[in-house]
Amino acid sequence: MKNSFRVAGAIVGTIIGAGYASGQEVLQFFSSSGWLGTVGAIITIGLYPLICYYVVLLGQKNRSYSHKNVIYQICGKYLGFVVDILLAFFYFGLGVTMVAGSGALFAQQFEINPVIGYMILTTFVILTLILNIRTIVTVLSWITPYAFVLFVILAIYSISISSLETSELDSIAMNQLSASPNWLLSAILHVSFNIAVGFAMMVVIGGTEKDKKATRRGAIIGGIILGLIALIVHLAVYLNIDMLQDAEMPMLILATDISPIVGLLMAIALLGMIFSSTVPYLYTFTARFFQADTRRFNIAAIFVGITAFSLGFVGFSDLVNTVYPLMGYLGFVLIGALIVQLFRSRRQKINTAGSKEEV
Repeated sequence: MKNSFRVAGAIVGTIIGAGYASGQEVLQFFSSSGWLGTVGAIITIGLYPLICYYVVLLGQKNRSYSHKNVIYQICGKYLGFVVDILLAFFYFGLGVTMVAGSGALFAQQFEINPVIGYMILTTFVILTLILNIRTIVTVLSWITPYAFVLFVILAIYSISISSLETSELDSIAMNQLSASPNWLLSAILHVSFNIAVGFAMMVVIGGTEKDKKATRRGAIIGGIILGLIALIVHLAVYLNIDMLQDAEMPMLILATDISPIVGLLMAIALLGMIFSSTVPYLYTFTARFFQADTRRFNIAAIFVGITAFSLGFVGFSDLVNTVYPLMGYLGFVLIGALIVQLFRSRRQKINTAGSKEEV
């Protein structure tokens, strides 16, 4: 089970920084729908493990060191090319969003110029990009247990201090920025967005990990954890939406409200989650155009990091509201293509079995 939890930690670590960490993401996809957002979050607990399992399985079947061949296999030559390029640039957009998030964190928690946050994150990401993929998987798995425990603590605390009625909470929640006008669409968008976010890493994990059964179990465990975190963070944000509505990083406000020490611990966790997400995003984008572990890749990684730093000034909340839903719709294409591929595989097995019986 050790390998299974390591894989689960890597999958969650790849996604958590962009999909959950600050609370702003969950606010826009779930809490902005009011109490119905809770139903949406519960639905994701079933969707995440199912889809994560099949993405990892695809990586295993193709022995993939890159997500590119899998995309072409499930989407075809022409659509595959479009999805491949779009996905690469969306990963870059996510990297930019994470850089903006680091600046927002430094400004909100430490009252430090956000440029300092941009610089620190960008520097560490560039240095880390020279590590091989297995090292990145190990690093990603470290942050997940720490973050999950903090989220649970904050959820329990938020329930204990919430004093408003559901009607009052809903009236405030529904005036917040929202990923879509419908609660169910928002929930499905969150799943498709995060599957698109983690697609490349999950495919590579499936293709490179030696213990196949443990890897598949890890994908299921990771998916369940992703759904649980969505529910936990949503409850924490929704039940205190009155005090969190203007915050770029709602979870940090909750943590600091408990005590400055917990706020500091949460800030460290957020930085770790942001870092653990930014590395694979910019790694995947750079590796799409330059072969990893080469001098050209390292030079490109420096250029990509500096460009992400420059674009981070757009602002965290605005980037979340723009980039995330768009990538969610791209995730619809990936999930749809994955479902079609599954039906094709089953049909081929049935036809093959029928041919053997006739012989």
